[in-house]
Amino acid sequence: MNEKMEMDSKQILQLVTFRLGKEEYSLDILKVQEIIRHMELTRVPKSPDFVDGVINLRGKVIPVIDLRKRFGLPVDEKTNETRIIVVDVDSRTVGLKVDAVSEVLRLPSDTVEPSPAMVTGIESDYIKGVGKLDGRLLILLDVARILTKSEKEGVTNITSAVA
Repeated sequence: MNEKMEMDSKQILQLVTFRLGKEEYSLDILKVQEIIRHMELTRVPKSPDFVDGVINLRGKVIPVIDLRKRFGLPVDEKTNETRIIVVDVDSRTVGLKVDAVSEVLRLPSDTVEPSPAMVTGIESDYIKGVGKLDGRLLILLDVARILTKSEKEGVTNITSAVA
């Protein structure tokens, strides 16, 4: 009986997992609006390097951020697996271009540990922690911190200029 009570009190994280290169990352599913196939992008002059362009998703202009560029990883060609994860970042809708979306999974919060930047190779500001599941390590990203305050304003300006 006590074991069941302990299990109920554990927080379960629901995550969307995706790949960038050989690494597996994840986002809180509550931040994800939808996942779409990669589509043609409209480039926006003078936008930050990591902004690939904008898409028109059902009448709404959405900037698309290439997470490989954002994290300083080598740029890779898009494939049939390339996806755009549409997320909410501080009341702004943004697309995150990833190599492939893997799955939606549940992860007990007590299996997540803080991660030093030198282990992951990307700035630790973006990272909530590293989760362990069945011998896999998942890097948990903090969507709200992928962009700095000024970059969020810049992304808003991009969509305003195009709309």
